[in-house]
Amino acid sequence: MSRYVIEKDLLIENINTIKSKANVPLIAVVKGNGYGFGIKELTKILKENDFDTFAVTEVDDIADLKDALDDEDILVMRSTCIESEAAIIAKNSCIATIGSLESARVMNDASAKLGVNTRCHLKIDTGLGRYGFMPSQIEDAIKCYDMPNLEFTGIYTHFSSAFSNCELTNAQLAVFNDTVEQIRKAGINPGVVHASNSPALFNFDICLDSARIGSAFTGRLVTSKKTGLNRLGRLEAEVIEIKTVPSGYSVGYNGLFTAKRETKLAIVPIGHYDGFGLTKEKEEADFRCVLSQLKKFLKKQRLTVEINGKSYAVAGEIGLSHTAVDITDSDVKIGDIASVDISPLMVNPKIKRIYK
Repeated sequence: MSRYVIEKDLLIENINTIKSKANVPLIAVVKGNGYGFGIKELTKILKENDFDTFAVTEVDDIADLKDALDDEDILVMRSTCIESEAAIIAKNSCIATIGSLESARVMNDASAKLGVNTRCHLKIDTGLGRYGFMPSQIEDAIKCYDMPNLEFTGIYTHFSSAFSNCELTNAQLAVFNDTVEQIRKAGINPGVVHASNSPALFNFDICLDSARIGSAFTGRLVTSKKTGLNRLGRLEAEVIEIKTVPSGYSVGYNGLFTAKRETKLAIVPIGHYDGFGLTKEKEEADFRCVLSQLKKFLKKQRLTVEINGKSYAVAGEIGLSHTAVDITDSDVKIGDIASVDISPLMVNPKIKRIYK
């Protein structure tokens, strides 16, 4: 049976490295099932390490966060005009994201019906093109502050290319800072001002009043710089069968692998269902990543599985739930632990996360 293993001590090292780097209060982003680390498990550890504000995008994640938290804040990072979603956000005392005049009206109405005031962060679209007021819509944005059942406690934007594009990131930051200043000139206190995600913090040292951290917890950050973070997470399973096939024998679907000699195979219960082999990693930055992937393609480099500290090539295509590994001339035996390094975001949410 496969499982995704995370080393807790190294995760805590990452947390401390991030805190030292930012030196401002942090918002822990645990969207995407805690970036694949398990939303409840990761949230519990972050809470134990003094995080008091958490963020998700899906309304459905609120219930899981509520189970893992006490009275910590939850920021829902999705501006929504859907009445049912607004009602859930207001009912659970979450912090709503307001990115349009219509979303403000919907959230205000939902809050009024529940007899509550809902805390909100205003979202400014500085170039990503998703949620948020355009800088030209500043007058509409200011109208939101007059809605009686909304209490604005923050304002933020999101960078589109903080992985590598310094010029574009700084341009977005300038637009955002200008928009915040216009709101202040209107006599409004914007509250907590935040813009940085993990790449912006580590690539460009942008913090403002707070920073939103997600991928940096996993150590799988899109950056060309040395971060001091530990790269965490591995998919594991035991070798469940060993067999030998003769020269000329094909292995796996479509017969893409043919043994050139008598070949010993280890069968490992890890496959596409678990997340293995679905996509290429994107945890390097810029041209070097493209060049690396091109070299792999030209060499037709096969994926590998690590067993007992040594890498072995996958033989044939990866199956839905099994992979054959060429272990010829090795002492690998049934029960040995096989592991693969894949992004936690690609690991099936049903696969158990184990913290060691």
